[in-house]
Amino acid sequence: MTAARNDNRLPLPPHFDPQRVGEVWRVPYLQRALAAADWTARHGIQPAANDEPRTCLLLIDCQNTFCIPGFELYVGGEGERGPIGDCRRLCAFIYGNLGHITEIVATLDTHSVLQIFHPLFLIDDAGQHPSPLTAVSLEDVETGRWQADPRTAASLGLAPGALQRHLLHYCRQLAAGGKYQLMVWPYHALLGGIGHALVSAIEEACFFHAQARHTQTRYEQKGSHPLVESYSALRPEVREDADGRPLGMRNDALIEHLLTFDRIVIAGQAKSHCVVWTVEDLLAAMRERDASLTRKVTLLADCASPVVVPGAVDFTEQGEAAYARFAAAGMQVRNAAEVLLE
Repeated sequence: MTAARNDNRLPLPPHFDPQRVGEVWRVPYLQRALAAADWTARHGIQPAANDEPRTCLLLIDCQNTFCIPGFELYVGGEGERGPIGDCRRLCAFIYGNLGHITEIVATLDTHSVLQIFHPLFLIDDAGQHPSPLTAVSLEDVETGRWQADPRTAASLGLAPGALQRHLLHYCRQLAAGGKYQLMVWPYHALLGGIGHALVSAIEEACFFHAQARHTQTRYEQKGSHPLVESYSALRPEVREDADGRPLGMRNDALIEHLLTFDRIVIAGQAKSHCVVWTVEDLLAAMRERDASLTRKVTLLADCASPVVVPGAVDFTEQGEAAYARFAAAGMQVRNAAEVLLE
């Protein structure tokens, strides 16, 4: 993997329209499959099974819910400074390096209406649900400012008292971990909804890659357990409930799969949350085995944006600080145009 000097990237295929990246549409699979076969023959693209070295492109939550303006949890930023620009650059990276990306692994934030971080889960003394982007502290739960809504307990298979006990235990674990307070997020990435889907242009690029390289795109769902947050694709924020029963385990199968590659390129949303904590957990797993493995990783700095909601939250500083830590640990942090896979 080198910085681009003599640019040997493939051209962008005719179907890719950068101006449509912010739109949602149905990918015409048969047309793209036929075009990919022609593209493969025209440019001498070989099957992924022949790759040496082998490169994985890990896409974190490149979904409508985060990337498309007007959707539920749009990450923030306008034009080239936000997710639309990120997705344009990411598509260009995929098409330009098509012949050297062995496999694409795409994670999908996957939620239901009733989860610990959605408004329906919590109520105040007046029986009102919190507004999205309400931060819930341990003190808020200890003093009863926010409580688990007992009407939801039966649906989750718990008694109302047990649900409240879980909320208290959960917030204590978050406080002890020192990362984030419990945040009430807008309903987002709901399974079965259009917000859950990949950005159409990204889906199209993944499909075109699979056809051209004769390889399967690997999809990894995360975040479906109703009683825990899962920013990272590799583990939940809290692993056990108040009684010591598992809420989720580290995704060792995915970690082991990623480590089979010679190079791992990472992009996605949001830089300050799901990308950072996925990379943090991958870094920890690499250090357990061999700290030099971090040299496998390249973070595409301009293909990820932090959560920014004007007047509410801005996690830019946290995202930048984390990327600086990753660079210090041996990972490469580059803009997409600077990375040429060979």
